[in-house]
Amino acid sequence: MQVTAIIAAGGVGRRLGADVPKQLLEIGGRTILERSVDAFAAHPDVTHVIVVLPADLASAPPVWLSDRSSVRVVAGGGRRQDSVARAFAAVTSGTDVVLVHDAARPFVTTDLISEAIAAAARHGAAIVARPVCDTVKRVQGSGDELHVIETLPRESIFLAQTPQAFRLNVLREAVALGESGVEATDEAGLAERAGHRVHVVQGFADNMKITTSQDLDTARLRAGAGGPDGERVGAGYDLHRLVEGRPLILGGIHVPADAGAMGHSDADVICHAATDAVLGAACLGDIGRHFPDTDPAWKDASSMDLLGRAVGILERAEFRVVNLDVVVILERPKIAPYIDRIRQALAAVLHVDIDHVSVKGKTNEGVDAVGRGEAIAAHAVALVRRTAGEPMAPRAGRA
Repeated sequence: MQVTAIIAAGGVGRRLGADVPKQLLEIGGRTILERSVDAFAAHPDVTHVIVVLPADLASAPPVWLSDRSSVRVVAGGGRRQDSVARAFAAVTSGTDVVLVHDAARPFVTTDLISEAIAAAARHGAAIVARPVCDTVKRVQGSGDELHVIETLPRESIFLAQTPQAFRLNVLREAVALGESGVEATDEAGLAERAGHRVHVVQGFADNMKITTSQDLDTARLRAGAGGPDGERVGAGYDLHRLVEGRPLILGGIHVPADAGAMGHSDADVICHAATDAVLGAACLGDIGRHFPDTDPAWKDASSMDLLGRAVGILERAEFRVVNLDVVVILERPKIAPYIDRIRQALAAVLHVDIDHVSVKGKTNEGVDAVGRGEAIAAHAVALVRRTAGEPMAPRAGRA
């Protein structure tokens, strides 16, 4: 399935009162636009990204944007629906699903994008929206004469967010309706007017839209969220059967053994657990989402390479690994002679010093499949820290 994301950034954000277009303002060391583009460009299911910018900015886009081969820039129109229509004209005919996202929502998550894609593929059209928590009143009048005329059932009221997602034919009809003179505040509204049922994917408050200076302040605080110094903890676990004729690879190191772990890749339990730990710490999904065992591209892949790719995903999301602690559960062989080499290899791919990596070997005291020597397992805990614009200079693991 081919998925194209349209990032709507054609406005200038006058309500914010800044001296530059709001999409170029920074939060946490990156511009609002860059955060939104990165969220879609890094998503494993998104094939192309089309960014709509004001005409003057589209003619000379930021270097980081113009250097990306998967990203195309188009000039926007007078209204949002005009801008989206121009971007839609650049969508290739082989596209199955088109996402439309406001650049002013820089905290969209991988999970939310995935859910929107799946809902559009299944239903034809979908929006991310969240239910209201407050009692909703419909009012009339103005000034001192403003008064309530109706209380609405809040269970049926949702606040629309983005991304909004559509099968290609559905969005084509919606755009055509808009070009015929029908006005709407979003593409879902046009799709509704064209007779399509729009499915709802439940969103969340953190997927905020930056409109006012207060929103910008909140977003900048949000970009530094986490524990002390923006620290977060993630956990990972992996287990594989042991079979004869397979090499036993642990932390990228070949450990002589009578049996090795069975798996789609090289089945390195240390790297698999570590990958889940570092991705989980930053809420970036798991190894199965980024490197599914149904994809032949990862057949017999080096799990150290997958861990390195996960670290890249982490760093692009403005986090870095602080330390990693791993417990390997294996009856035999003893891994003590190989631990320092494993730590060295892990430190290099994690961009940390070796004294920030711990690896321990344990047995399962003869209990269950691991205890009978039929399987191997690993637990990992990772601490990551938000970089907030700190330059990411890779550091070699050193003793």
